Amino acid sequence: MKFAALCLAATQAAQAAFTWNSARFGGGGGFVPGIVFHPTAPGIAYARTDIGGVYRLNSDDSWTPITDSLADTQGWHNWGADALAVDPQKPDVVYFAAGLYTNSWDPSPGAIFKSTDRGATWTSAPLKFKVGGNMPGRGMGERLAVDPSNSNIVYFGARSGNGLWKSSDAGKSFAKVDSFTAVGTYIPVPGDTTGYNSDIIGLSFVAFDSTSALVNGATSRIFVGTADNTTASVYVSEDAGKTWSAVPGQPKRFFPHKCKLSPEEGALYLSYADGAGPYDGTSGAVWRYDLKSKTWTDITPVSGSDLTFGFGGLALDAKKPGTIVVATLNSWWPDAQIYRSVDSGKTWSVLWKWGNYPEMIYYYGISTPKAPWIRKDFLDVDSKWLGWMIESFEIDPHDSDHFLYGTGLTVYGGHDLTKWDSIHNITIQSLADGIEETAVLEVASAPGGSELLAAVGDVSGYTFAKDSDLGTSPKNVWDGPKFTSTGGVDYAGNSPSKVVRVGNDAGAKMVALSTDGGISWAIHGGADTTNNGGSVAYSADGDIILWSTASGGVVRSQNEGAFAAVAALGPASVIAADRRNNSYFYAGSAGSFLVSADGGKTFAKSGTLTGATAIRDISAHPAAGGKLYVSTDAGIFYSEDFGKSFAALAGNLKNTYQVALGRGSGTGWNLYAFGTGSNGARLYGSADGGSSWTDIQGGAQGFGSIEGARLAGSGNVANKVYVGTNGRGVFHGVGALVGGGGGPSTSSSQQATKSATSSSSSKSVTSSSSVSTSSSTLISTTKTSSAPPPVQTAGPYERCGGSGWTGPTACASGYICKLWNEFYAQCVPK
Repeated sequence: MKFAALCLAATQAAQAAFTWNSARFGGGGGFVPGIVFHPTAPGIAYARTDIGGVYRLNSDDSWTPITDSLADTQGWHNWGADALAVDPQKPDVVYFAAGLYTNSWDPSPGAIFKSTDRGATWTSAPLKFKVGGNMPGRGMGERLAVDPSNSNIVYFGARSGNGLWKSSDAGKSFAKVDSFTAVGTYIPVPGDTTGYNSDIIGLSFVAFDSTSALVNGATSRIFVGTADNTTASVYVSEDAGKTWSAVPGQPKRFFPHKCKLSPEEGALYLSYADGAGPYDGTSGAVWRYDLKSKTWTDITPVSGSDLTFGFGGLALDAKKPGTIVVATLNSWWPDAQIYRSVDSGKTWSVLWKWGNYPEMIYYYGISTPKAPWIRKDFLDVDSKWLGWMIESFEIDPHDSDHFLYGTGLTVYGGHDLTKWDSIHNITIQSLADGIEETAVLEVASAPGGSELLAAVGDVSGYTFAKDSDLGTSPKNVWDGPKFTSTGGVDYAGNSPSKVVRVGNDAGAKMVALSTDGGISWAIHGGADTTNNGGSVAYSADGDIILWSTASGGVVRSQNEGAFAAVAALGPASVIAADRRNNSYFYAGSAGSFLVSADGGKTFAKSGTLTGATAIRDISAHPAAGGKLYVSTDAGIFYSEDFGKSFAALAGNLKNTYQVALGRGSGTGWNLYAFGTGSNGARLYGSADGGSSWTDIQGGAQGFGSIEGARLAGSGNVANKVYVGTNGRGVFHGVGALVGGGGGPSTSSSQQATKSATSSSSSKSVTSSSSVSTSSSTLISTTKTSSAPPPVQTAGPYERCGGSGWTGPTACASGYICKLWNEFYAQCVPK
């Protein structure tokens, strides 16, 4: 593409959405606080997650995401699911309450979404307050319920002191129930200045008594729970919600988490904990309330010194009245415990018990064939096999053997639960296939190396060596060392089997290296325990690491030596390595672009990004040294002289965030970017170096906030791009982009330099000159050269010929220079 193309008028972005799928992590990867089976229609069930939306169960135990389209580009707001309900009379209807936080982290009020086609399409009713799908107490519930006798009536229990709300028009609108005055006053940490732990938890559940009489066509008896532990926490209405009163004789020490009705018994069962969850709870109880006699019975499975936890998940067997399962909310050592009763809680049996200490006798077998990494990197290295944060446990109302429960890591379940009552041994598997609920902190795809490297919060990260691996759950997460969360990952452009990653755990060595493309890892020899988090850049040859830490500033290590501060770069600097020239690193701080030509030791201000005040991402061309794209609040700028000069791309993409290059058709490279174009704020692609942009996201695919989504073009597969999300794992998209290119040709770079230099201040020119002089001492014997001379051998997939080419024509070992057209030749495998 000629540089003149950069000056063309912007074209309207075409609507040519790619086809999107999820990279299969396979095990969920996050907290599933609620699972709901349809009470009357077999085969229908849904799971809600705290940051990844809602999923529908399939007949093969897999799950289908049904809320991807609801995540708008301003945030992941609608992927926070704080409550879930089905309509007992209409199998195709499902509701959920959407919103992530009630504090300032989420600026938007919540909404109640409704689908009449099992999640294929949605309508919404806006609320006047916020909803907290990722707030404390999110495992309570369900806070949302449909009247089993009247589909027009829906109740929702709000947070933050907002009380009880009701819809009388099947979810089209909601109004406050003024007669219900309890608000659930518990605040976990009143002094928390972030607002996360200092908000009122609010209402904890809504439950209809389907055995009660009707009043004007509505169920008369309704129970509502609140987060209170000193007075009343369970309230009842006997007149279809007109008046309310505290249920007499109720327990007052703990917070109610789950409430289930057993119609045949005429009883309510409730689980309690002394914390709102999902992380806390050191005591609790299980109670049974008889609806006819209005009496309470304490049926807690353990007491005394054995009671060191609260209770969360609670399930009733609809086909076997009096059969109950209850799970500990958080028994952090040695494991969770699950109890079963077949006599309405009079007696209980356990899923494991102590033998001769420390022997544990297990009454179950557990396996994770759908997600092998769970077994290898979690079960085999930890005593907590059954999980933690167990707020949801459900028995299929149509199949007493089928059970599911959510944990902080995955969904477990099986199909032989009734064996508990006979041979007292059941089979448990990870059954979260299709639920992709991870926060992805970085993605990369190495040309000639691993197809996808995904740095992930809470579960370290994953490597997919080949494109064909994307549909198979990895055998292991990034381990040896396994970081709790991996904040950044990068590869060496000239040696893609070399990979570096940095972790977010404080107080431990947080740099790991791989020489086999991210399959196996070793701790970095020069790492210390003072730095963590942030992003990382690996030099082209893989001997220098530049690390923009979250704990401090930018540090540098060479040949696995100790890390030392880079004085010229401040905290939170955006960094990148040149993919072909080992001496060059790039950095952005506010609106200033800086270049290092000495392997990251020193940096100097370089070319000017006119109008930019925030540099957000830097993407170096995978096949050509010195070519790079810089994403800013003023759009994307291009340089092909190692950042000495820049030209703004002519396409109409503005206010851009992450930018990436990936294989295009033929020998070209596509450009991908999150930004605001003619179709709004979303993901765009370009095959002509940014002269024109195509909307490749489309209307049906959501990624959440474009500000936080991560981006990588495939280094090996044509027209494939990866998007890492905060809650829905990694998406990979494939499509077609018309054009050719991936950046101006070298013959046009003189025009780009001339254009940028003529419009730059003298200060910018001086800055560029200082970089050139610095570089010339490293790689050139001609100190008067204004740019580094080409290396003598072109690397893999690098340019090696064509009209106007003055660089190397010989290729690295194993590669041959192939002429694709009169303008372009490239080093390709022999």
